[in-house]
Amino acid sequence: MDGRVQLRVIRYLQDRFEVLYVDSVTEAGPVRSLAEPVDETVSQSILRRVAVSRKHGSKVVAVVAHDDCAGNPEDETTQRRQLEEAVGFIAGHFPEALVLGLWLSRDWSVFEVTSRDPTGGA
Repeated sequence: MDGRVQLRVIRYLQDRFEVLYVDSVTEAGPVRSLAEPVDETVSQSILRRVAVSRKHGSKVVAVVAHDDCAGNPEDETTQRRQLEEAVGFIAGHFPEALVLGLWLSRDWSVFEVTSRDPTGGA
């Protein structure tokens, strides 16, 4: 939900996949909510909103984590582990989608650190 992240991720996805539009499903600290669903209502809410985006024709789902996250104030190592688990969680619910794990560094550069590709290509 962090505004510092949104435009950078949208532009990255537009460039990477040559698309005009990117749906955003925002949540504070989403990787923790997806990797360690303590409050299942949050993870289920995210899944419902991703399903709506998929109905819009989205072929790719990006899960994003970043440094200095107020919603998930864990260190980078922990967040990257959670990111990997969150990508697996989303891929398990949307096995036909390419699911990316994106990390934004301190300087707000976007890095693709993990993915699940249904075609086996990534």
